[in-house]
Order: sequence, then C-alpha cells, then structure tokens
Amino acid sequence: MTGKGRELADVMERRKVDILCVQETRWKGSKARSIGAGFKLFYYGVDSKRNGVGVVLKEEFVRNVLEVKRVSDRVMSLKLEFEGVMLNVVSGYALQVGCELEEKERFWSELDEVMESIPTGERVMIGADFNGHVGEGNTGDEEVMGKFGVKERNLEGQMVVDFAKRMDMGVVNTYFQKREEHRVTYKSGGRRTQVDYILCRRGNLKEISDCKVVVGESVARQHRMVVCRMTLMVCKTKRSKIEKKTKWWKLKKEECCEEFRQKLRQALGGQVVLPDDWETTAEVIRETGRKVLGVSSGRRKEDKETWWWNEEVQDSIQRKRLAKKKWDMDRTEENRQEYKELQRRVKREVSKAKQKAYEELYTRLDTREGEKDLYRLARQRDRDGKDVQQVRVIKDRDGRVLTSEESVQRRWKEYFEELMNEENEREKRVEGVNSVEQKVDKIRKDEVRKALKRMKSGKAVGPDDIPVEVWKCLGEAAVEFLANLFNRVLESERTLEE
Repeated sequence: MTGKGRELADVMERRKVDILCVQETRWKGSKARSIGAGFKLFYYGVDSKRNGVGVVLKEEFVRNVLEVKRVSDRVMSLKLEFEGVMLNVVSGYALQVGCELEEKERFWSELDEVMESIPTGERVMIGADFNGHVGEGNTGDEEVMGKFGVKERNLEGQMVVDFAKRMDMGVVNTYFQKREEHRVTYKSGGRRTQVDYILCRRGNLKEISDCKVVVGESVARQHRMVVCRMTLMVCKTKRSKIEKKTKWWKLKKEECCEEFRQKLRQALGGQVVLPDDWETTAEVIRETGRKVLGVSSGRRKEDKETWWWNEEVQDSIQRKRLAKKKWDMDRTEENRQEYKELQRRVKREVSKAKQKAYEELYTRLDTREGEKDLYRLARQRDRDGKDVQQVRVIKDRDGRVLTSEESVQRRWKEYFEELMNEENEREKRVEGVNSVEQKVDKIRKDEVRKALKRMKSGKAVGPDDIPVEVWKCLGEAAVEFLANLFNRVLESERTLEE
C-alpha cells in the first residue's frame, strides 16, 4: 500500500468496486484513513516490512460501519448494516507455503474465532489471500466449491476446503466458468496460480451473480483483483431528509449584513424595534435569513485527502497500466524494462506532486486562511481516523445488534431502569442549611452588550437556528430585545422551549 493508496482508490472507482479486502499492506498501525476519491481504508499492521490486512469502503458505506475487529496483522473484520441486513466483511492473509505448521494453525484458529462470533443469521463475505491451491474439479467437495479452480490442490488448498466445510461456506471463485486468464489470481515469472479467494455462506450463494479476476491493472505487481457482484435483498426504509442550513456565515460581510437589516425592517413593517414576542421575532429572523443569505444543499463537501493528485500523476499511472498490460501479453525483456521505467517515473511524479502541494500549504499557513486550512485538515484527519462515524444501533443483552427504532428504544428503557434503580453510594447532604432570599437586579443593556461582544462568531447554532452573528448584526435593537427577553424569563421563572 505504500504510495499506492490514491492509485488503488482510482482503480476501485473505475472498476465500480464498493468494498475491497487488501492483504500484505505493510502499514504499521491500527486505525482508518481516507485514501482519496471518496474511499476509506480500515487497516491493521504491526510491522512495516511484512503482513498487514485492511478493508477499503466506498464513502457512502462508511456510515454503515457498526463494528471493526482487528484480531491480528493477518485477520480483521468489519460489520456493516444495510437497512436491517447485517454484512460482515473479513479480510485474511494466510501464511505462505514453507512456513511452520504451528503458525498456519494459529491463523486458521483466529479465522475460526471470527466466524464463530458472527450470528448465523448475518451474511459473511471473506476476501483473503489463502496462499493455497484448491485445484480444478470438485469430486467429493461439491457442497463447498465448484469445478473451476486452477491446476492441482496442495496442502494449503486442502486447509481452505476444510475451513469451508467447517463453516458451511462456498468458495465463490470456483463456481463461475471463466477463461483461465480470469481465474488466475497470481502471476510471477512463469508461474500462474490461484491463491486469492472470496468465500460466503452457502445459503447466500444465490445472491452472487458473477465472480472473476480483473486483468490489466498495475497496482499490485503479481496479485490480481478478484471481484464478485452481490445483491442484498433489503427492506427499504424512509430516508431522513437532508438538513439544509441557512448560510449565516455570510453575515461577516458588511454588505450582506446591511441587506439583512433592511429586509428584516421591511418584514416588520418598517419598525426598527423588534417585537417583544419571541416566537414572532425568531420566525421573522429565520425567514429573512433564508431569503437573503440562502441555504446550503445539505451535503457534506468531499474530503480532499489527496489534494496533491494532479493530471501529470494520473497520466503517468495510465501509461504504467498500459505498459503492464503490454508486458502481460508479450513477456519480452524490452516490455519488462519499459514497465519498470514507468513504475519509477510514477514514484517520481507522486513525490514531486506531494512536495509542491506541501510547499504551497506551508506558504498559506502564514495567512489567516491558511490557519483555517490547518484546522480543517486536523478535523478531517481526526474524523477519518475513527472506525465508526455515527452510533446508530446498539446491542441487546446477548450481544445481538438491534436495528429497528422500537427495539433500540426498548433496550435504552431497560438500561436506564436498571441504572436508576441500583443502590449506589450517594453524597451526604448537609443538614440545617438556610436558604437566602434577596432581590435580584434586572439584567441591564450594558451587560447584554458586553456579553455579545465577548461571544465568538462561527459557532454552531442551537435549537432556535439563530447564531450570535445575527444579534451582533442587529446592534442596539438586538441588545434591547434580548435584555427584555432575559428579564421576562427571570420574572416568570420559566425559560423558552427553544
């Protein structure tokens, strides 16, 4: 994966791949990060020179992630929820031929544990480099594989078949009749083998309509991408409306502020003083804001993690891809050297593009706009590093994931009933304390004026959808209105709903 994240995202976008399991990432760490083009990588690795696994998701599915389990640098899984349907994606990287049997058994033991932790009613897709050959033909193993493997089965391939039998799964690659070129997943020198597989529960095989090897890509030198098309039958639920927000930030421009004041006076029939009634005033302010300042589309802007990506880099990668295709078709020394040279050129272009982008960023950091860029990047990195973006579901007492609104509410009710009825140590109240009664002075206009001056702009709005910029823009009219409002709250001993 080193230096190839954005290139991989480009391949997924071009080939229309939504979820991708990757192995031998050689990235040290246990987190998530955006790799550009709207794709996010969840990964785990303990050594930057070997092993490492990960799962790449299309941006629209990132919010569907409920749980990430990083078992080891050879096994990890993600649980996703699609309108009530649970899909578990497992990425695995088995040991190579020649490694100790004890290490191989440890890998299969970890994979068994992951599978046993997944409820039987949930779907499972395993994308793994098993480093074994299940072989052509399926005599005696018809229940877990098809006839269309490659060459002869070896010991490691037998372990894959045994695992499929234990977990009642099917080896998806072997069920679809393809040309050998679309079944071979690994090419190196004169070797052409099948070591990368996709597995799913046998009961869900009918949901898979196709599976094949993608040829002509050059992200990985020896391994090829195996893709399958799966259709999930889900119950459609009502989608929540996109929240459109008023562009209050425009009030920092004086011309917008002046126009807002004029339109508000017109809406109030030419009055300079705001009405005493909160509901009337708030609604007029909101309506005027929408008309004068406009509203947002409600969609989040795409994160530009790979802002250094440019046409030169893209063009170099395209030439490298064509050279790889040419070498695959005609393995001459001349074609090999051409491909090697283009690989080196891509690395140089990426390095130059990154250096130029960082120099421009460092120059901008000395400006006020540059500071905002820095905070934006920090927030983006923090958000991308989180596995679960939004907690939408919870688990019941037995660890099963609850998805419906009613079941989630019931579980919260149970939880709080238990929490509030447990006997816990409480702080002792001091007896004999006398309450002091005295007259509270009215809130003065100068106090409101000072409070408004101290408040920062650009903060998130509350339930009333009116930011502090509005009150600052309206000046003395706002000071008088707010002072009267707060005093009425004090006298009535009752706050407003908003």
